Amino acid sequence: MRFTISSSLLNNRLQSLAKVINNKNTLPILDCFLFEVSGNELSVTASDSENVIKSTLSLDEADQNGVFAVPSRTLLDAVKELPEQPLTFEIDTNSYSVQIIYQNGVYNFTAQNANEYPKNTSITDDVTVITIPAAVLLDNVSRSIFATGQDELRPVMSGIYFDLTNENLAIVASDGHKLVRNQILNIKNSTPASFILPKKPAMLLKGILVKDDTEVIIKFNARTAEFTTSNTVLTCRLIEGKYPNYNSVIPRNNPNKLTIDRKILIGALRRVLPFASESSQLVRFHLESGKLRLSSEDVDFATSAKEEIVCDYDSSIISIGFKGSSMQEILNNMESEEVDILLADPSRAGIVIPTQQPENQNILMLIMPMLLND
Repeated sequence: MRFTISSSLLNNRLQSLAKVINNKNTLPILDCFLFEVSGNELSVTASDSENVIKSTLSLDEADQNGVFAVPSRTLLDAVKELPEQPLTFEIDTNSYSVQIIYQNGVYNFTAQNANEYPKNTSITDDVTVITIPAAVLLDNVSRSIFATGQDELRPVMSGIYFDLTNENLAIVASDGHKLVRNQILNIKNSTPASFILPKKPAMLLKGILVKDDTEVIIKFNARTAEFTTSNTVLTCRLIEGKYPNYNSVIPRNNPNKLTIDRKILIGALRRVLPFASESSQLVRFHLESGKLRLSSEDVDFATSAKEEIVCDYDSSIISIGFKGSSMQEILNNMESEEVDILLADPSRAGIVIPTQQPENQNILMLIMPMLLND
């Protein structure tokens, strides 16, 4: 069989798909990409047995249909060095010898029989379907990944929680110290449903989504989720278990409101944080009318730093401690020019929200305080 495809199109797609392949696979065939030619389309599949990505590309020409498995590392190394040009694949379907003809040369290697490649089954039982714009899903997943937990004893906290209710779709992540809750207000369902997306497929999803208005269809049940874009399908096994009641930890009334330029606060944290204790990374936020004073110290090394920033604040004087690196992560994962930080007292969680919320969305991030030694 013979087919022709653009080198840059193939390379870009293979680079995304390669992220699903593990360095060590239980099945040797999973070290390969599965190639399926049908008409003028090439479907390429990559899998680690729990996560499967199948992507469809247009061919310039093809003389017949066929299926074979290509060693991923060999093909990736070969294609990534080529400038944009047509690549012609010639495959002997009996011996599985592959020849890739390019502008000034030729590659020769051996493919494998595709019969051993695991078959991907569609989700059929108790399916819930969500349709969401690709740009919205990409923003929400990207904004949430940093807050996922790494505690092996609490696997449910290591993923991103999709909570579909009759009011909205909430996309939530938390490690117990910080929390992200994204509410998409125009997506709802009369029957509540939810799933926990593991971190690896969340990262894969981030890699295949494009920031545009095309729709992503999410199908899920208790065990599996399927994300379908215009040319790619990601199927993954879900984390089983009950996600904690995230709404119960969000304070209802934090009366002290600070409004501040997000980038200015990030800059000040970068300057103050190196002088904090390496183990705690504690930064003190001292607020009084019209100004915020950030301070840090490391008693063991006799270092300290202090910086004042002008801000919009007219509530009572308050001092509260936060882990500086966590506050930086929260601010870096927002896009608005200004943020509101809502506080109650030094023992209650602080809430960070963008001053300007995206359309039909409600973004909230929470950070737990640290004990101050006065």
